[in-house]
Amino acid sequence: MNHINKSTEYWQELDRAHHLHPFTDTKSLNEKGTRVITKADGIYLWDSDGNRVLDGMAGLWCVNIGYGRKELVDAAQRQMLELPYYNTFFQTTNAPATELSQVLAEITPEGLNRVFFANSGSEAVDTVIRLVRRYWQVEGQPERNVIISRNNAYHGSTVAGASLGGMDPMHEQSGLMMPGIEHIMQPYWYKDGGDLTPDEFGLKAAQALEERIQEVGPEKVAAFIGEPIQGAGGVIVPPETYWPEIQRICEKYNILLVADEVICGFGRTGNWFGSETFGIKPDLMSMAKGMSSGYLPISAVMVGDRVANSLIEKSGEFYHGYTYSGHPAACAVALENIRLLREEGIVDRVRDETGPYFQKRLRELEDHPLIGEVVGYGMVAGMVMVKNKETRELFENGSEVGNICRDHCFNNGLIMRACGDRMVLSPPLVMTKAEIDELLEKVKYCLDLTAKDLGKL
Repeated sequence: MNHINKSTEYWQELDRAHHLHPFTDTKSLNEKGTRVITKADGIYLWDSDGNRVLDGMAGLWCVNIGYGRKELVDAAQRQMLELPYYNTFFQTTNAPATELSQVLAEITPEGLNRVFFANSGSEAVDTVIRLVRRYWQVEGQPERNVIISRNNAYHGSTVAGASLGGMDPMHEQSGLMMPGIEHIMQPYWYKDGGDLTPDEFGLKAAQALEERIQEVGPEKVAAFIGEPIQGAGGVIVPPETYWPEIQRICEKYNILLVADEVICGFGRTGNWFGSETFGIKPDLMSMAKGMSSGYLPISAVMVGDRVANSLIEKSGEFYHGYTYSGHPAACAVALENIRLLREEGIVDRVRDETGPYFQKRLRELEDHPLIGEVVGYGMVAGMVMVKNKETRELFENGSEVGNICRDHCFNNGLIMRACGDRMVLSPPLVMTKAEIDELLEKVKYCLDLTAKDLGKL
């Protein structure tokens, strides 16, 4: 179909007639009309009306290397001309999938040496559940099938991923979720910490895991899963005491520790993986998004030696996989993406230069009358909008407040996401300091407009 010279109204009407969007109130969107994105370059998008938009979310937490990288396009084209597709079933592999397996083993934390490929973060999380439960079966402990997650965690939107996540609205719409999943409190000090110091609260939140293990029965618990930083939950950064205590508890009860790195992976926190940032030693690690910078769909689960060796030696056939597991073109793009991240020193720059600058500039917003706290690492951050900064009192209608700010961003050339009352940023890792300054100027302007609407400025 020829996209040239089609009006915005044309695309909106076509979209209205046929397209059901993810996580969307379709009736409301159809009344308003969609924004039609037509091109992108660097950290910017353009819509069908010619407006330039600064993408403060790197697509959906994923365009780490920025838009318009011809190297990734060329890698996809070369691979599609040579071998556009073949499956990895039937005792078969392809060169890009095999090479990517090796590269992922090199850049992930020690002990993670095997890879299972999928196509999205949700599929990677589904795969984690299958691997964890199969591991305990072959270890002769099939009763160990309970997986513990956290409230307000996000682990995808398939039935398995939504069950594992702790998003109440998703659970309410889906009816009976998967059995064998438990949820504990999230490590959100600003909202739930009360009079405790952050370090005290971090220990309390982690010890909720031990309490739940004892309630369920240690002999029934298979694994704990957590995002190093909760992403869609609002960029919830745990206190420093949290992850060491979680690690201790998992080791004490011999349960598997799973790091969901779908958002934090591939440089987002200033290290290759959030597990490095927080000193986590996972048995399994799910990843997606920044793996290909979103240019083609791909995800994976890194499987630690403990689990992989047991499955290889004892499991026989593992009845699990996807048509596009190890898709050659997607793997070729991921390889080129990782090569550029390495050779251009992008992850190091986030750690040493742009990440600290981004965080420093964002902390200036803590002086804003609407902002209670700003938290983050590297190129990911969250800020909470509050009714009373002194008492940490939140707005009763936090989601509505978030949507007010999001709409001001939408109308002023900025993509900044609202997660309830928390505004979150996850821009491309290739941002310059000048572009960070531009981003912060736009963020402050939209916060000012929101504060005026709420009578706080």
